[in-house]
Amino acid sequence: MEKNKPCCAPKCCDTAQSFESQNSNFPSWVVDEIDTPIGKIPRIKTQTDFSDALGALKVRLGINRDNYKVPPGLYAVGDPTENSPVLATANYKLTFDGLRKELPGQNLWIIVLDTRGINVWCAAGKGTFGTAELIRRIELARLEKVVSHKNIILPQLGAPGVAAHEVRKNTGFKVSYGPVYAKDLPAFLQNGQATTAMRKVHFTLVDRLIVIPVELNYIFKVVPALFILLLLFNLVSPGEVDFLSSFMQSVSNLVPYVIAIVLGTVGIAALLPYIPFRSFAAKGLLLGLAWSAFTVRHYALFNFPENSLVAAANILFLTALTSFFALNFTGSTTYTSVSGVQKETLYTIPLLAVGTLIGLGLAIAYKIMLFRG
Repeated sequence: MEKNKPCCAPKCCDTAQSFESQNSNFPSWVVDEIDTPIGKIPRIKTQTDFSDALGALKVRLGINRDNYKVPPGLYAVGDPTENSPVLATANYKLTFDGLRKELPGQNLWIIVLDTRGINVWCAAGKGTFGTAELIRRIELARLEKVVSHKNIILPQLGAPGVAAHEVRKNTGFKVSYGPVYAKDLPAFLQNGQATTAMRKVHFTLVDRLIVIPVELNYIFKVVPALFILLLLFNLVSPGEVDFLSSFMQSVSNLVPYVIAIVLGTVGIAALLPYIPFRSFAAKGLLLGLAWSAFTVRHYALFNFPENSLVAAANILFLTALTSFFALNFTGSTTYTSVSGVQKETLYTIPLLAVGTLIGLGLAIAYKIMLFRG
């Protein structure tokens, strides 16, 4: 993996330098700066405030999610010395805030990697929380001049992206892994090691429900498009067309599709441990089949015509939709490895696409049948 070169002099990419260029207009989470052998380093707060909470809420709702990050570089917590530990983390601000709020009373250094605003686990899979970036940040921060030891502590979920032996070979720093959760860091730092409990990943109902708002954000993107397609489908009819009737029919037709999306997000999240199959797409397929069977059985409730072609098309459409959103939820969980997600996506998406195309063919066949009388 090729290392990126510094843009100019070594200090050009330092965090302190970037704040100096802003005329010391520190963000709300920076207290001040401390002097070090390499110059001034920002000292960060270990308490979050209203602006942090508001930012977190927006991100949970999918607002500005792709740009919620902090400048990469070296930061200080408390009054660290050359003997203080060094932690590494991602520059996704939700991750950064989750780390710093667990560090009151600690004196240490935090080196933030440029993960392009992605959390540690996902960034490790993408390679941005990886060997090359860690080496690059250690070199840019001139960490060997800041601390006298040669140890850097990474979050456990970052392990898949980092080759520890390469980091040591290139920088002299030994990589060790901290606990899964930041809340366990104080005990880890005090004892110098992680307990078995600290190594376990949990994904409780509360954890699953927290990520739902981001998943539901897709409703605002998908539902309008679905409605337009349904409206166009209903407007294409033999004889005189009543726009208002077609509009109201499309609203009724849309309801089971919205519920299918909710089942693929909220339903999967809530029932995840209880639905058979390891594959998320298969879990969604099961829910989708159950819901499509209900929809077809109660076709009049959703203003669908009583026709076998329409029924079959709805089964294929609704099942594919629920399965797709269930598959999409995989990336929000810790149940599946990155390679597992990639493998499942590669064989699932083509199958869902084929099912959707067959459903489209059936819907078109129904319309042709109407025009032929």
